[in-house]
Amino acid sequence: MNGFSSEIFFKTARSGGSGGQNVNKVETQAEALWNVAESRFFTDEEKELIQEKLKNKINKDGFLAVKCSVTRSQLENKQIAQHKMEELVAKSLIKPKKRKPTKPSKAAKEKRLESKKKESLKKEMRRAPKDS
Repeated sequence: MNGFSSEIFFKTARSGGSGGQNVNKVETQAEALWNVAESRFFTDEEKELIQEKLKNKINKDGFLAVKCSVTRSQLENKQIAQHKMEELVAKSLIKPKKRKPTKPSKAAKEKRLESKKKESLKKEMRRAPKDS
């Protein structure tokens, strides 16, 4: 996973929010960008999986973008953005296990039928008796 971090590049901008004069003059917000399609560290199949699962975070130019403006330090924001991106990519590569359909056990079937009989009998007792 460390290999693909060399393909990430950063853009910086001025952060909003609290920080006083620091916010007005220092570019502390960091945006990590990574071109998924041109990566040399993943197979075509893995790239497709990443693009499918992270399609909402990939822009029209094919770059996965993660922004961070949590701290007042540009370096820390870059590290946080890179870490978030690495986590996103790692999670997107996890394939969910196939669900195995199961059958109800014999005991479960019998319990269900027994409860149906009890419910039926209870409702039968509520009815007015039939005159023959």
